[in-house]
Amino acid sequence: MKITSLRTYLVAPRWCFLRIDTDEGITGWGEPVIEGRAHTVAAAVHELEDHLVGQDPMRIEDHWQVLTKGAFYRGGPILSSAVAGIDQALWDIKGKALGVPVWQLLGGNVRDRARVYSWIGGDQPADVAEAALARKAEGFTAIKMNASPQMELIDTPAAVNGIVERVASIREAVGDEFDIAIDFHGRLTIPMARRVLPLLEAYLPFFVEEPLVPELSEHIGDIVRSTTIPIATGERLYSRWDFKRVLGQGIAVAQPDLSHAGGISEVRRIAAMAEAYDVALAPHCPLGPIALASSLQVGFASPNLLIQEQSLGIHYNAGSDLLDYLTDRSVFRYKDGHVALMTEPGLGIHVDEKAVEHAAELGHRWRNPLWRRSDGSLAEW
Repeated sequence: MKITSLRTYLVAPRWCFLRIDTDEGITGWGEPVIEGRAHTVAAAVHELEDHLVGQDPMRIEDHWQVLTKGAFYRGGPILSSAVAGIDQALWDIKGKALGVPVWQLLGGNVRDRARVYSWIGGDQPADVAEAALARKAEGFTAIKMNASPQMELIDTPAAVNGIVERVASIREAVGDEFDIAIDFHGRLTIPMARRVLPLLEAYLPFFVEEPLVPELSEHIGDIVRSTTIPIATGERLYSRWDFKRVLGQGIAVAQPDLSHAGGISEVRRIAAMAEAYDVALAPHCPLGPIALASSLQVGFASPNLLIQEQSLGIHYNAGSDLLDYLTDRSVFRYKDGHVALMTEPGLGIHVDEKAVEHAAELGHRWRNPLWRRSDGSLAEW
């Protein structure tokens, strides 16, 4: 079998899909994207195309090594995201060629279903409590929320108390048989993290995600030691070498993104590294169906999977949602806060090619918001 072509599709709301075709008629799908840099990642995919066309798609590891290390300049989110989508598509091809799901090629499933969580929005305590109750009524057993708007370097008691009140309102509404994950998106400084997190401990969050920006990864251990709340990080770490800096510092949850961190091949290795540090796996995935399918293939085969993020109904998905590009939407039917083991070959999904091609005619140019503090300086979004 030989690779014949690679085609990228920029589709709403902010995704990039990749199709790899072969001379035997087997097609693989991947999702190579950095949100807000989709055009750049697509360009990187087509630069890497020069190596892949005419090659055997089954040699996944060799292609991964060449694409990540074959050039003198390496690394970074653009390249690792381009490789991630290619890697997903190659695993999809291999699974289809052999007639088995990818998790079977990763050693077989260690679980029959994977727990998933849902996002909620809302700015006021009553709003977030109502949104959490709605997700609970849908059968979810966990939600994730944004903790705060933009933060000052050292913010006011009112800002701190606002965070606490929102979490408290959810806990009061949903009770103790329900998990609340809190995403800070790197908005806290080190002193603010030390101030805020102990005040949230009474509400027993599932985990606190990315309290610090990844540039401060060497300080994440200080935050871990300042609180009893499990600390999660990793959506902006792109390789096992990036994770090497944080795994030994006491984090509880590693969150590599299957569309950013080198794909199935690299995240499988990151998961195994994390297990050696007693760190759970919770892949980051506010993206599309191909990224989610890839995440679940790794999760079904990883002993340390904690939970899987998924984007159905997330506030980013204006215009298109997770299921809009699938011909069989039942594959992501959630029951009791879980998704069943995927049994179809490859990534286990059927991409609606016509829907993808139609959406790509319109494309997108999504950019994340720019936030500023009260003095006009740039704030973390």
